[in-house]
Amino acid sequence: MKRYANLLRTPGVAQIIAAQLTARMPSGMISLAYLLHIEQMFNSYGLAGLVLAATSLGQAIAGPVTSRLMGRLGMRSVITVTIIVAASSMIAVAYVVAPIGFYIAVGFIGGLATPPIQPAVRTIYPTMVNSKQLTPLFSIDASAQELIWIAGPVVTVFMATSVSTEAAIMLALVLLVGGGLWFLLRPQLGSVKIPVSKTKMGSVLKKPAVLLTTVVGFLLIGAAGAVEVAVVAVFGHGGPEAGFVLAIWAIGSLIGGLALGHVPIGPWALAVRMVAVFVGIALAGLILEFWWIAGALLIAGAGIAPALAVMFAIVSSSVKFSDTAEAYGWMGSGQLTGAALGSAVAGFAVDGFGPVGGFVAASIFALIGMVIPAIYRSSLPDLRGRDATPLLDTEPVRIIKH
Repeated sequence: MKRYANLLRTPGVAQIIAAQLTARMPSGMISLAYLLHIEQMFNSYGLAGLVLAATSLGQAIAGPVTSRLMGRLGMRSVITVTIIVAASSMIAVAYVVAPIGFYIAVGFIGGLATPPIQPAVRTIYPTMVNSKQLTPLFSIDASAQELIWIAGPVVTVFMATSVSTEAAIMLALVLLVGGGLWFLLRPQLGSVKIPVSKTKMGSVLKKPAVLLTTVVGFLLIGAAGAVEVAVVAVFGHGGPEAGFVLAIWAIGSLIGGLALGHVPIGPWALAVRMVAVFVGIALAGLILEFWWIAGALLIAGAGIAPALAVMFAIVSSSVKFSDTAEAYGWMGSGQLTGAALGSAVAGFAVDGFGPVGGFVAASIFALIGMVIPAIYRSSLPDLRGRDATPLLDTEPVRIIKH
């Protein structure tokens, strides 16, 4: 903890972490708010899952595109425009009465306009700390973002049940705009310029480590999306239990991230952390009672932030600085595509088989996410004794002869 405290005292680190967490808080709110809002309107978890899937699919498509655009247009320009469009889509979902197709379309547009704050801040981090501090900083970031999943679900369910689902969506909007402005005002966004990549879009996926983390992130967050639908299906709209269970799940992730943040990252690191995720989710579906599900998801959560921290470090150490934003964009796209598929599959599984179907779907995602990094561990870098600093951008130097 002393190491983390010293890191947070580094000028600008605590402020930029707080700002980006506030701006990204809607990530832990909007999917649950949309789920409750659309299910209440159409009385179908399947249709609500389709809206979540469309939103996440839009986010997945936008991820590498907006991340790459930041190198050409600047971080502030891209983030400002996307905040405006994303906020407008939230207002439309909350207050426009229309057929389900409208909400699917608006959700997709809002997803396309998701502000690329995550790839921006993870591109900035290597410029703020020394190489030895970078891996612990990724661990702090992965752990701190679990505050999004602790506070987000609880606040969303409380607002939706005590006030209205519209109010829950609007609260997410306020945090998006307020946190986004706070982040935009950070001086690092003006002092750090992402170099324009000289490679074609998608070339970074040719690196095995980047492709593998994108696939595993897809499966990890797919499992998380399915769990969220299953938990809401167990406890319904009658009270705050679903929010509390999801918060306990996130607390497990926070604890796991801080406990394992200093552990050296070897080729087996990702697979080992995914074991906890699979075991916890599989146990959660056995007994549909509050404390059993909460305890099982506490176990599952203990692997989530550590797994994400490992993936961030793997990507950072495997690409050039000019490609880091795009690499994180693809990684985010994989996660969001997983959330889309996980939510949709779990929604129809719940409609067909009850909440257990949602947990089964989540378990399958987590199982595959555990097996793949174990099989392809040789493609992952061994960072034991190494730092996770991005590779330097180099190019031939032109010599002028006299």
